[in-house]
Amino acid sequence: MSVTTSPSGPSGPVADPFEHIGLLYDTPDAYAEGCAAFLRRALDAGQPAMVAVPGGNGDLIRSRLGGAASRVVFADMAVAGRNPGRIIPRVLLDFARRHSGQRVWIIGEPIWAGRSEVEYPACAAHEALINAAFAGRDAAILCPYDTAALGARAVEDSYRTHPVMAEADRTWASGLYADPLDTAAMFDQPLPTPPLTAYQRTFQTVGELEDVRSFTAGLARSAGLPDSRVERAVLAVNEVATNAFEHTAGGCTITVWTETATLVYQIDDAGHFVEPMAGRIPPVDLQSRGHGLILVNELSDLVRRHDHAAGTTTRLHFVLG
Repeated sequence: MSVTTSPSGPSGPVADPFEHIGLLYDTPDAYAEGCAAFLRRALDAGQPAMVAVPGGNGDLIRSRLGGAASRVVFADMAVAGRNPGRIIPRVLLDFARRHSGQRVWIIGEPIWAGRSEVEYPACAAHEALINAAFAGRDAAILCPYDTAALGARAVEDSYRTHPVMAEADRTWASGLYADPLDTAAMFDQPLPTPPLTAYQRTFQTVGELEDVRSFTAGLARSAGLPDSRVERAVLAVNEVATNAFEHTAGGCTITVWTETATLVYQIDDAGHFVEPMAGRIPPVDLQSRGHGLILVNELSDLVRRHDHAAGTTTRLHFVLG
């Protein structure tokens, strides 16, 4: 598999070294060969390579690479990327940072058949935002899509989020690829209405943050969230509520319920989320703002956010058990 970028020169713009490729496959053999062909480009050039794919998919790639697999870093995307919001900062950019000054090659598979309907918009938005996060970076990222197991919507969306599409033996430019921020905004979709049985409480000022934390912890324990994870929920909800108090008028309303073995906290405020890359790009130093939303993504199993006429709705999901 190879991709040709447009030439650059003194009379024209410099070509972006970043490649973002959507790999379409329908059999395990096509998957393994498409991924291995991509990785051989990195290994032949002596450049760092990483594979972040769910479960046993990594074994398919290892077997195709043989002994060369020892030169590739492997991670389970079902763990590292359980929350799609943490993939860019904690998987992709982290690997690039650790290999600063070198071209990095990454296989990232954030969308697979086991992903739920509630997760999908966050996954698709992530795929679009990769293009903004890596613009101008010396990197290549390949994202596999199982056309036999995924629905037609996911396959069509892959054309929107990847400038280049591929199969094991060929590549072509996507005719649907568009501005990544505009594409990501397509997946900012209205969220389902909370159940009537949900708990709800409104907090008006930053002075009530201790009450926010107590409310969050009490409902987490009542729902059966393991003690080791109660603090994670408290920290995440506290951070979103703090942002609401600092940047909006009227405080925030927190609604809490459980669904499909998941504890959900919804935080509603009157502000608008205007920076789509917030929580995706780590701040350059400890003094810079922006660490809080990175932390929220790190602590939560899923973050969904919807900007609407009345403000912003943020949902934090924590898997029970």
